[in-house]
Amino acid sequence: MKNIFIDKEIKYTGAELSPHWIYRNFNVQGSAIAAFIGPVKVDLGEMVDIEDVINNEPISSDMMLNFIIEDFDVSLAHMVSNQRLFICIIKEVLEEYGLKIKRNGDDLFYDGRKLSVSIATKSLTSSLVHTALNIVKTGAPVEISSLDEMGVSDIKEFALKVLNRFTSEIEDMNFAKSKVRGV
Repeated sequence: MKNIFIDKEIKYTGAELSPHWIYRNFNVQGSAIAAFIGPVKVDLGEMVDIEDVINNEPISSDMMLNFIIEDFDVSLAHMVSNQRLFICIIKEVLEEYGLKIKRNGDDLFYDGRKLSVSIATKSLTSSLVHTALNIVKTGAPVEISSLDEMGVSDIKEFALKVLNRFTSEIEDMNFAKSKVRGV
């Protein structure tokens, strides 16, 4: 698993959650995770989460830290497990800042308010995850929490910690699969 932090602002619309987006746009081939900062506005027509579409709950925020994970070697069920692992890693890193974070499934909460959005899906060639954390508390259709209010000021540094920890965990899991003999 490779990782990349993209040092330019990108508006997330939902179209970025597509096969080979990281490769086509940033020349990182194969299974990878990318992080970038930008506003989020996902209209219902681009929503992958059918429950959110049925409930008429589009996603928007004035500024978020976005992560896209693409893996060519796993099923959707495996990717949902990796999504939950990723959320737990984000929670661990935030707790290292001295913050009290709650997790419910693939959602993170601070002070009773939602911090994150996350979805896992499957394409014809890969499994994909989009996870995003609010950087600011504006632009969302509901009251949210944000990295800014939590005192996480160096977003790139935080993102790199998360990227490196997730990549290391996936590589360690791959090693664990290959070091045992069958019984």
